[in-house]
Amino acid sequence: MRWFPIALLGATVCSSVVAAEFSIPFTKEKLPNGLTVIFHEDHALPVIVVELSYKVGSRFEEPKRTGFAHLFEHLMFMGTKRVPTGAFDGMMEGEGGHNNAWTSEDRTAYWDEGPSHLLPLFLWLEADRLRDIGPLMTLEKLNAQRDVVRNERRQTSENTPYGIVQLKLPELLYDVKHPYHHPVIGSHEDLEAASVDDVKAFFLKYYVPSNATLVVAGDFKIADAKATIERWFASMPAAPVPTDPGAPDYTDTKTSLEHEVREIVTDNVQFTKIVFAWQSPKHLSPEDAHLDLLSNVLGSGKASRLYKRLVEGKQLAQGVSASQSSGFLGSHFSIEVVAKQGADLDAIEREVGLELKEVAKSGPTKAELARSRNLILSSFVSSLQTVRTRAALLDTYEAEKGDPGFLKQDVARYESASPKDLQRVAKTYLVDNRVVLRVMPKQGSAK
Repeated sequence: MRWFPIALLGATVCSSVVAAEFSIPFTKEKLPNGLTVIFHEDHALPVIVVELSYKVGSRFEEPKRTGFAHLFEHLMFMGTKRVPTGAFDGMMEGEGGHNNAWTSEDRTAYWDEGPSHLLPLFLWLEADRLRDIGPLMTLEKLNAQRDVVRNERRQTSENTPYGIVQLKLPELLYDVKHPYHHPVIGSHEDLEAASVDDVKAFFLKYYVPSNATLVVAGDFKIADAKATIERWFASMPAAPVPTDPGAPDYTDTKTSLEHEVREIVTDNVQFTKIVFAWQSPKHLSPEDAHLDLLSNVLGSGKASRLYKRLVEGKQLAQGVSASQSSGFLGSHFSIEVVAKQGADLDAIEREVGLELKEVAKSGPTKAELARSRNLILSSFVSSLQTVRTRAALLDTYEAEKGDPGFLKQDVARYESASPKDLQRVAKTYLVDNRVVLRVMPKQGSAK
């Protein structure tokens, strides 16, 4: 699964994107305090998007402090002196705007979208909470959002069919010293143990201008936006750029898994699911794109190889999927198979292994590669029509490559891929050093 389907189809797209050049026009500058600002003008619709992201995700968390990055995503809405709790959404929605936020292993981003006239309000609101949320944190605010996050963990993982996979897979794929070892949402114990001082320290370290990127996209004039940003953001003091906790023992060409890791867990589900997972190259690398393409060949739709083999052919499964889940330090490639009632699970594993050996031996056909590429390209063309997606792309490219204009190179990863490229990544990465996780019904109805 990609953060964004980053490739272009040679077709007509919106006026702000030139298909022949594969570009999103932008202007970039940096304030004296270190804040990176990116502008993208598009006057096709009277819509404005502001995205403010911070280079902090779950991999930046210290031991016994998991879940802090995601917790702070929620705490950022808890109010300041000028914008009390609840007023952030109320002021925005009262004028026809809306907002949301997300946290990954690598980053946390906040976005606002609405009619063009809301740009000054968006910028003022974001500047206000960046300046004051941390210093004004209280135990009452912390407890309120601590409970929200713990309930979110229960709803999205613990009490959702197969949700246990997203909790277990990180710790099985990566050793305890790896920054990706724990899930983004963190543990109940660590969230309960968080103190106001802990949260304030986290804010002061990571929520600083030098660790942030501000994207303004849509129907506006750069000169006007610059003046507003100068007014609200430039006076914030500079602070050191936080150290990035990398993973020095991980490379794109060698997995840190030394052997196969197997585990069986139970869940409130009707059918058994088998999850196969491998460490794989990081986001925006050439082989990351090759594995994106291979995931479609193996597990996307009824034309995919594993669907034909396991669902239609052997009739061992009722569903199958494959994906490349991409991250800044590294990614993981996974195959998920939902078994039919009473199906032989060992037989499913053998059949998946045979298909992987076949694609590693001969590669996909040209037709399979073309189908996979078209799926990615068409999805991207559709998503690129929105100002919000373009803002998010510029933000992502800046965060990971230091170049908001990386789109053309990104596209080239897919356009230049050959069947031999997909064959090579299958042979290199989909090896015996993997995780095999079986999620069994608690009643033991599947074998």
